[in-house]
Amino acid sequence: MERSRIIIVGGGIGGLACALALAQRGIASIVLERSAEFKEVGAGIQLGANVFKMFERLGLADEIAASAWFPDKLVMMDALSGEPVVTSTLGETYRARFGFSYGVIHRADLHQTLLSACHQYGVELLTHADVAHIAQTASQVEVVCSDGRRVAGRVLVGADGLWSKVRQLVLGDGPPRVSGHIAYRGVLPRSAVPAHLWSPSVVLWAGPKTHLVHYPLRSGKLFNLVAVFHSDQYSEGWDAAADSAELHAKFAQAQPVVRELLSRIDTWKMWVLCDREPITNWSHGLITLLGDAAHPMLQYLAAGAGMAIEDAWVLARCLAQTPDNPAQALLDYQNQRYLRTGRVQYAARFFGELYHASGVARELRKQLLGGSRAAGADNPMAWLYDGIE
Repeated sequence: MERSRIIIVGGGIGGLACALALAQRGIASIVLERSAEFKEVGAGIQLGANVFKMFERLGLADEIAASAWFPDKLVMMDALSGEPVVTSTLGETYRARFGFSYGVIHRADLHQTLLSACHQYGVELLTHADVAHIAQTASQVEVVCSDGRRVAGRVLVGADGLWSKVRQLVLGDGPPRVSGHIAYRGVLPRSAVPAHLWSPSVVLWAGPKTHLVHYPLRSGKLFNLVAVFHSDQYSEGWDAAADSAELHAKFAQAQPVVRELLSRIDTWKMWVLCDREPITNWSHGLITLLGDAAHPMLQYLAAGAGMAIEDAWVLARCLAQTPDNPAQALLDYQNQRYLRTGRVQYAARFFGELYHASGVARELRKQLLGGSRAAGADNPMAWLYDGIE
């Protein structure tokens, strides 16, 4: 019956992961996507062992491995001096400690893998479904779309991202916090990257109020660059046109290799970095939130997509464990998630300060992080990479 299904608002990575996790437990869902098609914007994202654990549980490990790149190291360089700050070895050392690999992948490839799996399970996918109104009773939720279509279900999951309409309809807590940082992203074909600029590692060049990160994508066929700096520019969304002049001015004091890498990109896309204060309650009756709609975080831990996928797994498990009391299942879900996701939110802010340090803070960064280590040995991020049960 339609009223027994789960309504998922948002057809991004988190929403599709939720639909897939539910389908594997025999729970029907319908995914509402306001756009004309299911697709993902953006470029590369990093995935720790905690996320690959989820891929294995979702039956996606082989497909993800086929399109991912597995870097040999995580490297932080000082963008002013050109000296290494810290190097963490990945590969078998990391896998031996955490049970799974560390990889990077194109957002579109991850999204397509999830979309294909949802098709295989027969998940109902609805486009042009812009949510206008939500109403709930003790036993069901109904969504009214802008075009008048009505969709009923026993639970509604808002997986509609940073600017979540579901969150505002349920919590009404206003827009997210603008950090004052913006990110420019660009992708180059491998052929456009000279040998002296190419690296198989994830490399982050940390400078005062700036950083550049780069790594290969799609089995080394592409080279992903993301430049972040402090700015008062503001533009809602993920795909705004970028001002190259401002970018180059912000990185004017960086090492020549950094400036050369930035000069290789002709057209950049920009997004404004935002987050929110962590909260303990993001559910209301039969409605809950997932991913950035629940706990948006800055990108400095590269953990947002992973947290959304973990959310999806836990939510599906809770709904399967308490099928006759979905409202309680939603409370169980958020109680299992809010401390972990809140820790990521706060840690991401802290790492942003480390990356962009200047003066004394820059020198302390070297003392705190400096050196080389195996990524599995006494890893300060073990709490993240160990994942969830």
